[in-house]
Amino acid sequence: MTTPAASGASRPRAIVTDIEGTTSSISFVHETLFPYADRHLADFVARNPDLARPHLDEVRQIEGARHLDDAGCVAVLRRWIAQDRKITPLKALQGLIWAEGYAAGELTGHIYDDAADALRRWHGAGHTLHVYSSGSVAAQKLIYGHSNAGDLTSLFSGWFDTTTGPKLAPDSYAAIAGAIGRAPGEVLFLSDHPGEIAAAREAGLATVHVDRADGGPAPGCVASFADIDPEAGR
Repeated sequence: MTTPAASGASRPRAIVTDIEGTTSSISFVHETLFPYADRHLADFVARNPDLARPHLDEVRQIEGARHLDDAGCVAVLRRWIAQDRKITPLKALQGLIWAEGYAAGELTGHIYDDAADALRRWHGAGHTLHVYSSGSVAAQKLIYGHSNAGDLTSLFSGWFDTTTGPKLAPDSYAAIAGAIGRAPGEVLFLSDHPGEIAAAREAGLATVHVDRADGGPAPGCVASFADIDPEAGR
């Protein structure tokens, strides 16, 4: 039985999904990916000065500290990791570090079984699939490309991160709808974050609030992708 958790009158033909807490467990991100990046950050910057430089320059700009040395930038980035900051240079560097971890076989992306099954089913039914996450596009592709469910990247038609705009801003969701060539009401957005759901709904998207809490979903939410019917927009 499908839980009526979506808003929006039109039938969505494009589906945009969040990652953390939605298709992937929060614990994988916070207990595996973040600590891995934290442990390898200083070494990665030291080994890849040219690759890291533009991102460190952006850290200096954000901090208003033009003369901050690389070690100081690394300290700022590690602080941002601890604070779970959604800041583009951090997300870019995390993605580069994780790429090495996936390539070395030290990381495997976590995707819920129900999410992998539904994504394949929806893709086969002709829905276009897209990702919108605070993690960089490169990091998104790594999770889906090296997942416990296999390489899922071919299922997706588009990838969006914080370069599109903040995830709590309605304009970001309007921009995504425009980028994929759909009216907002033809786009279904899936997320575990109530603020993101509210922002997407304000932009006119249909929404499903995914709540994977152990005690069961809150009213108006779904606990599994198996409970989502994109044809009905919920």
